[in-house]
Amino acid sequence: MTQPHDVAVHVRDLHKHYGTKRAVDGLDLTVERGEVFAVLGPNGAGKTTTIEILEGFRERDSGEVSVLGVDPQQAARLWRSRIGVVLQSADDQAELTVAELVHHFCRYYPGSRDADEVIAAVGLTDKAATRTRQLSGGQRRRLDVALGIVGRPELLFLDEPTTGFDPEARRSFWGLIEGLRDDGTTILLTTHYMEEAEHLADRCAIVRDGRVVALDSPAALGDRAARQAVVRWIEDGVPRERTTPTPTAVVADLAARHAPGEVPGLEIVRPTLEDVYLSLTGAVPVHTVALEALIPTHDDQTETVR
Repeated sequence: MTQPHDVAVHVRDLHKHYGTKRAVDGLDLTVERGEVFAVLGPNGAGKTTTIEILEGFRERDSGEVSVLGVDPQQAARLWRSRIGVVLQSADDQAELTVAELVHHFCRYYPGSRDADEVIAAVGLTDKAATRTRQLSGGQRRRLDVALGIVGRPELLFLDEPTTGFDPEARRSFWGLIEGLRDDGTTILLTTHYMEEAEHLADRCAIVRDGRVVALDSPAALGDRAARQAVVRWIEDGVPRERTTPTPTAVVADLAARHAPGEVPGLEIVRPTLEDVYLSLTGAVPVHTVALEALIPTHDDQTETVR
């Protein structure tokens, strides 16, 4: 299956079943070269199975898959040298130092990066002589990335790269990923952190029940919900709210009715990417703000009393 040069990953009608369990059920996906692409979805949605198929670690039941122009199921050693894989957790080679491990991995790849430059790039120069078992969680993730990029991969798979990070470590790690993108590396990322997807990803795919249910840039996915807002206030001691695409007009009307005083409990809420994600993955009730905004089924000017 030949794909355009600007396509790094192409998946069409992918299926993988385990008995009666449809882990991946007709999934379609295209990742362009040079972008950071985030795959989002709850546990059991089919993310891990899909990524393992793309990495060549698991065979599919049916469907078309092309990664860097090659079917991973038929890929040879040369293809494997073109990808980098960073698993969600790793604790192997605990007695080797950072320098020993990175230099060792360098020998696996033709045209690998300079080991010391890679160690510096991930911010571990001062830990080069430290055994891997003595590294903090954030430092170990940096080492994992070093091992993933030492072979100059065209495509890097990152599986939940910042799980367990504190906020400072997570943002530092984001800077590393942005640097890799600037160098031209295509990155396919899975994460449960919506803020991470918003910050890093050029596009996001939301997966549910083995299928992609939404695919767009984080901003565009958010805009789908932001077309409507919820205006909340208190009137006669009763909480009220109105879902509307014109919150300014609603607020102006409320202000006129309550003049010259303030509108009690006034609040305007616009759904976030996380709201969109929760709605599309079925993690929140159907009456929530995000789902109303994505799938309007009521008059957008209907006022409700809670």
